[in-house]
Amino acid sequence: MPAKKTSKQKTAGKKKTTRKYSDAAGKSVEREMKAKKKGTLKSGSGKKVKSNKQAIAIGLSKARKAGKKVPAKKA
Repeated sequence: MPAKKTSKQKTAGKKKTTRKYSDAAGKSVEREMKAKKKGTLKSGSGKKVKSNKQAIAIGLSKARKAGKKVPAKKA
């Protein structure tokens, strides 16, 4: 019968990753999602935002402008 792995052995092979987005950036996206669900979120042209992806993009954009930890846009 094979020996059981301890918790240290299980995590020994895994890499530690750093967070891509800060907590503040997540809160910014959360705020925009709530505004979208409420129906008050507007895009740059003044039209109402209907898609979740667009609401997330607006939240990340605002977080970037505020200097939060967010990866650069993919070109």
